[in-house]
Amino acid sequence: MSKEIIQLNEKVIKGQLKELVRSSVEETLNELLEAEAEKLTLAARYERNEQRQGYRSRHYSQNLTTTSGDVTLKVPKLKGISFETAIIERYRRRESRVEDITEALWGRGLDGVKLMVGDKCLGMLEAVGKVFPEAKYQRCTVHFYRNVSSAVPR
Repeated sequence: MSKEIIQLNEKVIKGQLKELVRSSVEETLNELLEAEAEKLTLAARYERNEQRQGYRSRHYSQNLTTTSGDVTLKVPKLKGISFETAIIERYRRRESRVEDITEALWGRGLDGVKLMVGDKCLGMLEAVGKVFPEAKYQRCTVHFYRNVSSAVPR
């Protein structure tokens, strides 16, 4: 009685899964850009109607680095109206995880600087007072403990 042995190459499988996720992200972002263009022009691609606001004039490619890998976006060019996408900022080349998290937690983002944390660098202390006068300054506890432990005997 012989049993068949199945061997899986984990590296190849992970690579294929990563490519699958990357291509799915690319496809989804491109479809969102197309949907956004349709909403702005009030017409689908090649559709002629009286409500139409602008016309499509091909696409331009923009590379975007995401956590899933590099994707190529096909950003629509429009005539008659400007295309400002809500998906990515103009000239943005990298996905920003911090912005995604703040957007999920707080809606439109953070409003103003309320607190600055640092290592008590004199330049930073002066800059915080001048640039952000309404912000409070707090000394970083890690830097504080490092300074204290370097001054006291073990």
